[in-house]
Amino acid sequence: MLSVRLNEHVTLDAQDDGRLAVIVEGYSVNLSRLSAEATRRAAALRTGLPLASFAAARSAAAQEMATLVRRLARRGLVEYRLAQGRKDLAIIEPQVADYWPKPAKLRASDTVVLSRFAYLRRRGNALVLESPRSAALFQIREPTIARFLAELSRPQKLAELKRQRGFPGLELFALLADCQILLALDAIAGDGLRPQEGDHDLVLWDFHDLVFHTRSTEGRQANPLGGLYPYAGLIAPPPAERPSWPGDRIALGELKPPAQSPMAQLLRKRHSLRDFDEANPIQLAELAQFLDSTARILSRWENPLDFEAGGPIVGFTSRPYPSAGSAYELELYLAVANCAGLSRGFYHYDASAHALVEIEVGAAELEAMLSTAQFAMGAAALPQVLITIAARFGRLSWKYSAIAYSLILKDVGALLQTFYLTATDMGLGGCAIGASNIELFAEITGLRFHAEGPVGQFALGRGAERQAAD
Repeated sequence: MLSVRLNEHVTLDAQDDGRLAVIVEGYSVNLSRLSAEATRRAAALRTGLPLASFAAARSAAAQEMATLVRRLARRGLVEYRLAQGRKDLAIIEPQVADYWPKPAKLRASDTVVLSRFAYLRRRGNALVLESPRSAALFQIREPTIARFLAELSRPQKLAELKRQRGFPGLELFALLADCQILLALDAIAGDGLRPQEGDHDLVLWDFHDLVFHTRSTEGRQANPLGGLYPYAGLIAPPPAERPSWPGDRIALGELKPPAQSPMAQLLRKRHSLRDFDEANPIQLAELAQFLDSTARILSRWENPLDFEAGGPIVGFTSRPYPSAGSAYELELYLAVANCAGLSRGFYHYDASAHALVEIEVGAAELEAMLSTAQFAMGAAALPQVLITIAARFGRLSWKYSAIAYSLILKDVGALLQTFYLTATDMGLGGCAIGASNIELFAEITGLRFHAEGPVGQFALGRGAERQAAD
């Protein structure tokens, strides 16, 4: 049986006026006003309510409960318990805010296999099964399940698994298939190998790269993220400067330096700026100059594949910043809050035509992107222009194995420094931002998260005042 309950960090509090509040780590948020009967039923969410009871909600109180649980689920405040009799099989923890269990339709005659992105690991005292493609992870509570998962490293018929002792039931496998942790194979051609799993964009991903991408960004994982100082009190902070190596020392400061070049002066002036002058925002002409100086395509050429005569012709470009293998896989998307001469909205920078192309986006989604960046910077106001650096992942993984995502991040670092120096040279301010929400970007653009997605962000505008260098 599958049931839903509050996760361990959440409590519900019934207010005197009939409203229900949710309390998460000391913070309280009012949800809605419920009837007395619905409030009574809501108390059972601490231990769990059968999920099937929400599918056929007929009474007013049952419909209120169904709405409440959906709202809690969208906020990632619930988890799901799968049990067989009195024995827990798994606890399902949502990783995507709108996850709702929808068991896939599996038959005993189906052949299934584990996704190549699925992995088991220890987390504290628990064993968890997860995948960067999955909207939820599974905390495995029954040890025999691990044996069945090991057998699914190669295609197996469910009918054969059902005959084995300790079979956990079809419902678990149906839930794993819904989360793309388990794949149902084509009866004729399916072998479960890489080309059968997903589209061409997914085929190009190595396992470790997709895990790194989804677990180091927001949107597809529920782990704590950011500057939380998790080891304060356990491990002393590492020193700001590395202790010197022993050995002979050559004092460089005693040498007479040449005259400082404009580039050296620019490097010394560079700093992060998080607060912007709202009364005197960046102008469209300045934004155009900034993009021209940092990201515009300068030239194009084609070459045949270098190691195979008669192979495909590969196209290349050059731009103002360096890129691994001249791939230039990075694309710029601009969330504009305050730019003189440019309407508030969301735009893609066409580096070939040197033009901005507007992308239709809802006001709530645009505000969410801008306000998340404001929160990440600890700024008093929204960034005037938020540049999201997205990668066309396949552009690099088509060529490189094992190091593709690493190269993308190196390219992001080179581009961010180019942004900083150009903004400083133009008298503008900017700040690199450490995390981005890949699900929000996918929702706004309609792009699959594994085809093209955020790998960096940069806030740009006219600075309100000089801040301390960092």
